[in-house]
Amino acid sequence: MAWDFSTDPDFQEKLDWMATFVREEVEPLDALFPGEHFVYDKQHPVHEGVVRGLQAEVRRQGLWACHLGPELGGKGYGQLKLGLMNEILGRSNWAPAVFGCQAPDSGNAEILAHYGTAEQKKRFLEPLLESRISSCYSMTEPQAGSDPGQFRCRATRDGDDWVIQGEKWFSSCFRYARFAIVMAVTDPDVPVYQGTSMFLVPTDTPGINVLRHTGLGSEEEGEGNHAYVHYDDVRVPVDHLLGGEGQAFVIAQTRLGGGRIHHAMRTVGAVRRAFDMMCERALSRVTQGEPLSKKQMVQEMIADSWIELHQFRLQVLHAAWTIDQVGGAEARTEIAGVKVALPKVFRDVATRAIQVHGSIGVSNEMPLTGMVLGALSLGLADGPTEVHKLTVARRILKQYEPHEGLFPREHLPTRRAAARAKLADFLEHAAANT
Repeated sequence: MAWDFSTDPDFQEKLDWMATFVREEVEPLDALFPGEHFVYDKQHPVHEGVVRGLQAEVRRQGLWACHLGPELGGKGYGQLKLGLMNEILGRSNWAPAVFGCQAPDSGNAEILAHYGTAEQKKRFLEPLLESRISSCYSMTEPQAGSDPGQFRCRATRDGDDWVIQGEKWFSSCFRYARFAIVMAVTDPDVPVYQGTSMFLVPTDTPGINVLRHTGLGSEEEGEGNHAYVHYDDVRVPVDHLLGGEGQAFVIAQTRLGGGRIHHAMRTVGAVRRAFDMMCERALSRVTQGEPLSKKQMVQEMIADSWIELHQFRLQVLHAAWTIDQVGGAEARTEIAGVKVALPKVFRDVATRAIQVHGSIGVSNEMPLTGMVLGALSLGLADGPTEVHKLTVARRILKQYEPHEGLFPREHLPTRRAAARAKLADFLEHAAANT
């Protein structure tokens, strides 16, 4: 079988255009408007004054929301093409929004496209695809961690309404969202994977109380983008149920599987950016009479980082290719594998880049400490690393069978005895002729 690592020339032209466009037109937004709140606050003047024009150019290039099908204004690209695109977008905080694929809106759009009714698509999906509103995915609970069996948020049917009662933690972008997709237990008498449903909840619905906005470690208390929300008898009409009753986890897999691989794709670009900064600093900074690039330990950092980056990049692209070939369900091992590799590679390369930069590397004048924190966050997002390691191990072990012999299959004395028995005639003939 031949292996071809080249990209279709026509598509490569698109990638080259993207790289230039992101560097020259989008990255200035990262310098002037660096916080997530600017990206998700669609009422901020920068959206009308700058971002809409950039999005229009992306649309003219046919590169808007390429993860969606043509019926929704996208290209319906496979995961391999999306991987190559997201590698470029991952260098910029603003780029996914400019190209119509920022999380959590991209994942929410996907599940609305798959499971939404015509009315739900008109009310929630259409403005989301037009980038006029932001949305939220409200799933995690403070006491549950990664265990949905501990979910306590309930939704109870009351006439023509569902009534939601409970708390949700780390509901990212809730502050700026027009609606949230909320997971709640609708039948506590069956296993949680069969008794949980999803609801489309407008964020101005009475009874929604934001207890506080939680940020990441470097942000001021109360200034974060991850809301701790209490749903206090929040009523939504029955037609706000997304998909069927009890289908929450089926729907979630449509969203989370794609989200995991897209996180990994964008991380390739972010790691490359950290690596570029490290190499530039090593060549630019002189200490003890020579550039840092002449120091063997710095050379070791650069070599280790390059190797890890390229291993990770190929792993991500292979996972994307596998999804294109067999679908996300059959590629769960590959998806879980990149999810495990992602935070370690990102953290290690960014940490080495900080070390090469010295004190400015840990300052707020460089983006590197934010990258390290981002790496730690990605080790938790869409399921913690440990859970995905279990997925990889369990699925790999299904490909093997136990050996019933007293000694392992590769036990050398046993193999030699079997080989002697198999080649007895040859050994006897060879012995007779010596």
